[in-house]
Amino acid sequence: MTEIGVADIRANLADVINRVAYGGERIILQRRGKQVLAVVSMEDLEVLNALEDRADVKAAKKARKEKGGVTLEQYRKKHGL
Repeated sequence: MTEIGVADIRANLADVINRVAYGGERIILQRRGKQVLAVVSMEDLEVLNALEDRADVKAAKKARKEKGGVTLEQYRKKHGL
């Protein structure tokens, strides 16, 4: 992964976009020497979202097996919804 400072990305935004979108490169933006964000392709973002969704489903299945849960109707009644 390439790291670029804020000033550099301002001057080279079009190049950064092309490198990420067409070259599949991942670029990390730094501010004051600290990594603050990553620029990734839409393909990479879709993979990250799919992994997150999978983790959410796994956590939900685990939570459903736990004792002491409440139904949606019980929750609504308790909270006046």
